[in-house]
Amino acid sequence: MVKRICFLIGALALLWLAPAGAQHAGHRKPQLASSAAFAPDRSLWVVGVDQGKLFVQRRAPGGEWAPRRVLDNGGETVATNGDNRPKIAFGPQGRVVISYTRPLAKPYTGEIRMLRSADGGASFSAPFTVHEDRQQITHRFDSIVFDARGDLYTFWVDKRDAERAWALANGDPAAYEGAAIYYNVSSDGGQHFGADTRLADHSCECCRIAVAAEPRQGVALLWRHVFAGSERDHAFARVGTPGAAGLVRASEDRWVLNACPHHGASLASDGSGYHAVWFGEREGRQRVRYGRLDSAGRPQGAPRELPDARAEHADLAAAGGRVAIVWRSFDGERTQLRAWLSSDGGRRFRLRELASSPLENDHPRMAVQDGQIVVVWRTEDEIQVHDLR
Repeated sequence: MVKRICFLIGALALLWLAPAGAQHAGHRKPQLASSAAFAPDRSLWVVGVDQGKLFVQRRAPGGEWAPRRVLDNGGETVATNGDNRPKIAFGPQGRVVISYTRPLAKPYTGEIRMLRSADGGASFSAPFTVHEDRQQITHRFDSIVFDARGDLYTFWVDKRDAERAWALANGDPAAYEGAAIYYNVSSDGGQHFGADTRLADHSCECCRIAVAAEPRQGVALLWRHVFAGSERDHAFARVGTPGAAGLVRASEDRWVLNACPHHGASLASDGSGYHAVWFGEREGRQRVRYGRLDSAGRPQGAPRELPDARAEHADLAAAGGRVAIVWRSFDGERTQLRAWLSSDGGRRFRLRELASSPLENDHPRMAVQDGQIVVVWRTEDEIQVHDLR
């Protein structure tokens, strides 16, 4: 379809957004896409892919990394391109889940797969498909989170409605723009799931979905949305929270783009509102920006650009009045890992240089627990952990 061709052309035009250092001559890019999370015992876990194999790795509090443990997922391919990566989340009663997108035979199609543990990650189930819909279409870019009550939410980008609209319109790409955000909920750690539920039509196709557990129950999320006129700004919504309103426009960059930049947002709650970082073009300037959102997800004040014009794939975390934003920046030779740190709720920030590497590397990923904020950065030869105090 014309729409899909336009999307591909636009994506190719945005190759500068590919992972830093990804085009070394004569060097095959390794699979480094990973995620990190704290377990209830304060150990830090990483899930990733190495030479096509899904693995977990654990670091005890104050200790060293244990050897990697390869998980049996039946040899399935795990998507690790762009904003795709495996994820891990810890719930109550020893529940742990790992999710990933498995590509299917047709281009841009996939399904959301999950492994479940009931013993704190000592063992995992065989992978299974999370969603009810089994068409060979887009179900990709999954995000998972346990809320404060222990309910497991899984979100993903879904094109069932676009496919239906195109079919009814004899293939007219104008019949449906973008994709949709779908989710389901499990109250038993992934043994059973509720129905696939559409949250919003017309999401961007390939940007990660940012999620944050609410203080009492439910989840807040932020995603790149296709607003009228093909403006690819960000939308906010709350799910499972009593009194939650519908979709709210959370950024006002008004970036008109007929493609997906493969560059998702990040979101963190501070109990009274939210902190957000995202990438977009505003008045001709393509930058990563930070902004505050109120309790309904509405922008509060003007956003601020990160103090690095090359910043990309930023992540964010908050704990009490502390806010930490991390990103990587490639200067043509080395990738710099940087942080912007605030101790007063995001009013003032200080820049901190964390590390640099000439090697291939992943996007930095945050993990937070009981006031501790760390950034995990995986390069070709190590997994670095930096405590952000």
